[in-house]
Amino acid sequence: MTIMTPRNLVPALFLLGLASPAAAQTAIKLEGTCEKLVIAGQDLSESCRDVLTNTVARNRTSFDFAAEDGRTLSFGGSGAQQERTEESDPLQPISLVVPGKAGAAQAPVMAVGACRFSTPEPGKTAITCEATAPGDNATYAGTFVTVAKATDKATDKATDKPAGRPQDGAPAPVPAK
Repeated sequence: MTIMTPRNLVPALFLLGLASPAAAQTAIKLEGTCEKLVIAGQDLSESCRDVLTNTVARNRTSFDFAAEDGRTLSFGGSGAQQERTEESDPLQPISLVVPGKAGAAQAPVMAVGACRFSTPEPGKTAITCEATAPGDNATYAGTFVTVAKATDKATDKATDKPAGRPQDGAPAPVPAK
């Protein structure tokens, strides 16, 4: 399992949206706190797991949430359509959601929405997904907060020191505009 830090979270999330059709599948697991999980209007926030998976396969990007009872929810969209909001925060348009039960995905549901993720800064970084299925007006939502940690330059591993600039004093990476 890979724990993402401010040093590598932004480039990873940005590049996930730019994957080419020939690119291999990439999956990143983020640890933190799941604050909200709503599947087809049912609030499962109390049982949401504290791990979020961000996957890229071909040109599709997904953010995958899970509940303790085995239910899952994947928000998916074309990585090529990724946009920027408020000068730096990426926005991933969502075109479908895939609910699941006990490890088995159900039929994909066409949906309209977006996932937003903020640029990591000292403290917390949020990933918020919201979508609505036009046919039945069902709502789907997920909010996940990961704690940004500093990186030990010598080992490239997360430390418990306050997040901020890398230890060599160089500015933290920012995705290209």
